[in-house]
Formats: sequence, structure tokens, C-alpha cells
Amino acid sequence: MKRFRTPERLKKITAAATARQFSLRVVIENIHDAHNVSAIFRTCDAVGVPKITLLYTKETFPKISKVTSASANKWIDIEKFDNVNECIQSLKNEGFTIYASYLDKSAKNLYEIDFTKKIALVFGNEHRGISDELKMLADELFYIPMRGMVQSLNVSVAAAVTLYECQRQRTLAGMYEKSELNENELNELIDKWCQK
Repeated sequence: MKRFRTPERLKKITAAATARQFSLRVVIENIHDAHNVSAIFRTCDAVGVPKITLLYTKETFPKISKVTSASANKWIDIEKFDNVNECIQSLKNEGFTIYASYLDKSAKNLYEIDFTKKIALVFGNEHRGISDELKMLADELFYIPMRGMVQSLNVSVAAAVTLYECQRQRTLAGMYEKSELNENELNELIDKWCQK
């Protein structure tokens, strides 16, 4: 516990907590490979996503690897759903616009989306993609443009590419410079992290 009380450690925790983007959520739907899930956790921590929604209707809820995630799961809250409607309704009740990754004629190019708004990003199963139900309930579909012969990226890579575009836009908009939490909420988060 001593190391958490050093000024350097407190400074790092304060900076990371302040940069958390509560207006950005990642939803993982039925991703099978736990290593992919853990890698997504690691990227989420890196760009300041504070919470991940696990939506598992077909696969078993994954065990998050401390090694692959580099213990990122320690700093990210998790919520679980086993029903698509309930998950999407919960996100919409929180004010999120749902963007689901899906290769379709109606999908928007990743680089044409304003990621400074309150957005939940959905990434689906490695082989099946997002479910038909989620495709119908999402506000928008998006795709990552590709120039090669292969049509898709590994899901953890796709999440990383998308989240770093979110970070780029939010950095330009100055969104990492001021916490989205009020002073009391931010202090509570810092205190909570100091106990970890």
C-alpha cells in the first residue's frame, strides 16, 4: 500500500482519473477469445474508457487475463448483460448513441464520425460479427476502411484503431484536459484507485 501514497503515484492516478472519458463506452458482444477481450481492455485503459459493457447471449462471459490486459481490468468498471434489448435500452437511458462495427452498404466510414459526442461502440464476435438484433437496434453502423485483399481486422485491432481515432478527436477538442466528473466524483474515483 505504501507505493500508492508516493507523490509520483498519486500524480499518475490523478492524471489518469481526470482523463477518463465517461462519455465513451465500449460494448463487447459475444467475443469468444479471452485474449481479444483482454487486449480490448488494455486499449480502453490507454485511451481513458472507464467502463466496458459485456453483452453475452451465446458465448460464456470471458475471464479477463491479467497478462494480456496488463492488469487494465483493474482500472476499468465492467457491466454484464445477457439480453440485447436490455443492454441497448440501458445505454440509451444513459444518453449514449450506439455505433456498431459492421461491414454494410449503410455503414459510415470511421473517419466521418464525430467521436466527441456521447457514444457507445459495439464490437462483435470474431466470426459472426454483431448479432442481427443489435444491428437493428444500433443508431449507426460503421466500418474501418481497408485497402488490401482482406476485408476485416482482428477484433481487438479494430477496437484499437477505432478508439485511437476517438482519442485523436477528443484530444483536439480538449476533452482530456478537464474531467467529465464533478470535483467530489473525481476525488472519490482517485480515493478508490489509491486503494487498489
